[in-house]
Amino acid sequence: MPAHGSMISNPVLPGFRPDPSILRVGADYYLATSTFEWFPGVGLHHSRDLVNWRPIGAALTETRLLDLRGVADSAGVWAPSLSHHAGRFWLVYSIVRHVGTAFKDVDNYLVTAEDIAGPWSEPVFLNSSGFDASMFHDEDGRHWVVNVEWDHRPDHPSFGGIVLQEYDAAAGRMTGPVTTIARKETLIEGPNLYRRDGWYHLMLAEGGTGWNHGISMARSRRLTGPYEFDPEPDVLTSRHDPGLPLQKAGHGELVATPDGQWYLAHLASRPEKSPDGEPRCVLGRETCLQPVTWTPDGWLRLADGTTTAAVTVPAPAGLPAHPWPAEPARDDFDSPALSVEWSSLRVPAEATWATLHERPGFLRLYGRQSQHSLFDQSLLARRVTHRRVTAATRLEFGPDRFSQSAGLIAWYDTSTYYYLRVTHHERLGRVIGLVINDDGAYSEPADTVLPCGDWPQLHLRARLNGSVLVMEAAPAEGAWRQIGPDLDATRLSDDYGSRLRFTGAFIGLCAQDLSGTRTPADFDWFDWATGD
Repeated sequence: MPAHGSMISNPVLPGFRPDPSILRVGADYYLATSTFEWFPGVGLHHSRDLVNWRPIGAALTETRLLDLRGVADSAGVWAPSLSHHAGRFWLVYSIVRHVGTAFKDVDNYLVTAEDIAGPWSEPVFLNSSGFDASMFHDEDGRHWVVNVEWDHRPDHPSFGGIVLQEYDAAAGRMTGPVTTIARKETLIEGPNLYRRDGWYHLMLAEGGTGWNHGISMARSRRLTGPYEFDPEPDVLTSRHDPGLPLQKAGHGELVATPDGQWYLAHLASRPEKSPDGEPRCVLGRETCLQPVTWTPDGWLRLADGTTTAAVTVPAPAGLPAHPWPAEPARDDFDSPALSVEWSSLRVPAEATWATLHERPGFLRLYGRQSQHSLFDQSLLARRVTHRRVTAATRLEFGPDRFSQSAGLIAWYDTSTYYYLRVTHHERLGRVIGLVINDDGAYSEPADTVLPCGDWPQLHLRARLNGSVLVMEAAPAEGAWRQIGPDLDATRLSDDYGSRLRFTGAFIGLCAQDLSGTRTPADFDWFDWATGD
């Protein structure tokens, strides 16, 4: 069935999948997205029609490619750049070591592969001058890196401008002078270069990645500039209308179909009202697509003539529809490897702590460090992709110390989460209870503790309904009882709390053993059901 006349529904990648980098190789389209402190790094997604997308794993699946132990929340892998040149995929990515101070301590790397599935080469260090690095392959065969230059000095703007430098592929290093090619009074980042009709076009993210976000353009006849800014201030933004369903629109890249239809991949967020009426984006920054066109005088514009992101847009004409099989609602943990939907924090899911083989049909997690650790957590989770999600699991776990816990967790980061955990109480024996970390304020409400030593089974469930999260437990399927009050789900968002935050909500499974004896927790299955 032809895709002509069909529609793209935004976001095409729902949930925490920001900073999209898009390209086409033949009939295949690929999107790479930021992963921050989550492992594996740089999520990869595949489409044949720009309408239907599927996750195909990640690029940075080994510690030789990505070492995140100790990185701060919302640090890690920022804004990857995926390109294809001379028969190879080129992936540039930043590793930010910390955030929230005058310094970023960021390193930029390049890896390449003949196949999108890898194997990827050993990382080549590029520079440390700033983040949002991207690679541009010019028509003369030379390679260039553009990135934000970060300026830590108190009397200077932190976003110091966009810098350009050549990359020598034969030598595997940067070479030649560093040239500042763009600087504005407003914050600019996310640079990407394109060459078209004798112009070098520079796409910029502008205004910061929050409510003031947008995309602007500049161009020059010479790669090194000078660049003139678009007379229209915005190609895309939602900053002028808080009622738009897609907010924070910005940070994008371009792709063209074989017959010259252009699309802009960009991030945006869908706000939910908090109990006090504040807009908060539990689903994080998501990836959307908009058709774009070039004006007769050579500037980029949205095809519908506006500057705002639309929820539904026309799909490319002439591309056959290519849907993918639906994902099963239940993960029985019967496969030899974890589904690509699962992510871990900072370290890979290795058999030393997460195994599908020691007890076939179960996911076994060995308890390790606390849920506040930046090093060795035993936690696997999935992105929250819809406003309504129900996640459930069956757990087998026999703790004998208060320091041993396991259960179901609704997670934003180490400062903010809701944890329905099973542990041991000296007087009550095995118990279920709720743990809350609210922007760093840790609590274990006594009125949520429920003895469960005589339960024949342990079933745990999290139900997200817009701004409300309910945690439940049962001794058998169907006999659910709520543990604790209705919870404010909007706290699991970028827009809550006192810290700089860039990710999105997850729900998953975890285990801790603070005594170091690595008590195992066995999860029989994990159900995942979504609504709108």
